[in-house]
Amino acid sequence: MVLQRFLKPQPISRCHQQFFRLKSTKSAPVVQAEMPKVEHDPPKYSGPSYEDVVKIRKDRLTPNIIAHFKKPLLIHHGKMQWLYDHSGRRYLDMFAGIVTVSVGHCHPKVNEALKKQLDTLWHTTNIYMHPKIHEYAERLTAKMPDGLKCVCFVNSGSEANDLAMLIARLYTGNYEILALRNAYHGMSPYTMGLTAHSTWRYPLPAVNSGIQHVMNPDPYLGIWGGAHCRDSPVQTTRSCSCDFECKAANEYYKQLRQAFEFSLPRGRVAGMFAESIQGVGGTVQFPKGYIKKAADLVRANGGLFISDEVQTGFGRTGEHFWGFQDHDIIPDIVTMAKGIGNGFPLAAVVTTQKIADCLGQALHFNTFGGNPMASAVGLAVLDVIEEEELQDNALEVGTYFLKGLAELRDRHEIIGDVRGKGLMIGVELVQSKDTKAPLSAPHVSQIWETCKDLGVLFGRGGINGNVLRIKPPMCVTKDDVTFALDVLDRSIAQNTKHD
Repeated sequence: MVLQRFLKPQPISRCHQQFFRLKSTKSAPVVQAEMPKVEHDPPKYSGPSYEDVVKIRKDRLTPNIIAHFKKPLLIHHGKMQWLYDHSGRRYLDMFAGIVTVSVGHCHPKVNEALKKQLDTLWHTTNIYMHPKIHEYAERLTAKMPDGLKCVCFVNSGSEANDLAMLIARLYTGNYEILALRNAYHGMSPYTMGLTAHSTWRYPLPAVNSGIQHVMNPDPYLGIWGGAHCRDSPVQTTRSCSCDFECKAANEYYKQLRQAFEFSLPRGRVAGMFAESIQGVGGTVQFPKGYIKKAADLVRANGGLFISDEVQTGFGRTGEHFWGFQDHDIIPDIVTMAKGIGNGFPLAAVVTTQKIADCLGQALHFNTFGGNPMASAVGLAVLDVIEEEELQDNALEVGTYFLKGLAELRDRHEIIGDVRGKGLMIGVELVQSKDTKAPLSAPHVSQIWETCKDLGVLFGRGGINGNVLRIKPPMCVTKDDVTFALDVLDRSIAQNTKHD
């Protein structure tokens, strides 16, 4: 159950009120914001020295394993929404292991479920029946709309989207698949083609084979968009001429329709992928009604609509358990990962029995998918979300967060946009509100690093790395949000020279 004492807006301290009136410069010292108190003593770190870890990382890990921050953190312990480094210093985790820790680091109920399963059965693969995968399949699919009741378990979001591509092509007999520009759907050789960021793509042949990327319907940076387009407590500052339906959605839909008219074999598409809210791309939300129109168009041309819920699922957007419900659709295939296991390797593809039957054409197997440990963790995560009302918490605390960020946007010229829903939030940093040009990478890094120094860990995203990605564990409280807002406000003031 949500702790009600954390759900009341916290008064801003006199020191904080005075801070808002100060005119800071880059050289001004940053006053440490007051971190919420917790009753937890982390265990003492006993691993290799920081210097040894840095050397091992450089000499023994592949160069794609990059670390955040100029002086990377050596994290050795986590508890709910908090992380602790090797020195024992505490940080508020506002990125949740890239939107993965859904119910809290080392949540006691999830830990206990895993420990119990460790003493019972680790692994058999699904050549034998074991109870946990069946219990979990029943519980998980009970969260889905009617018809979406057939599940295949895998280990990561890339694997899930990889399998969804295979299913769409097998079932329809078609090959062409659509995805949105700015989308991220994974980094396996198959899904790299779906991902539409040049920064995440290797120069390999045939990566894009059969994949078309269409215009991204972005109400903030796109050609069309206005102040009423998004399903969010916070809208863009653009003017809007919408009346009974979103005009921006209609214009972007016309662009999608042109891809069908000019670039695809008529009536012969396999499917279309879309995140309910784009994650890696910088928490981009689509105009209301666009996804529903897109799904109808895809189906009319023989394809399946695939909803990527890797980051938006399991109550994170607050109002519904799944992000696609915010778009008023029922997809043909749903992929999920990350928050499904609270950090344990677990992912799934859910579809209808009729569509899933196409996998019977040949043998298809995943050694670790749905193993007893993963299934036990998945069950415990569902229990915690329900028992602690974390979906409701995501909506209430997330809305409080978004409104606080909107106030910061109104105060700071470099905050161009605040967007999101529930605890799926993005803050776009710009050179000016008029141009919307991305804030320079060094300037973004200064703000980001100062937030870390003050005890808050944000993520970064967007093609230019200028969007702060805020997706904390869903147990986060309003006290935590007040602290995070204070830190971000101080950091921007510290690192932005005022005339």
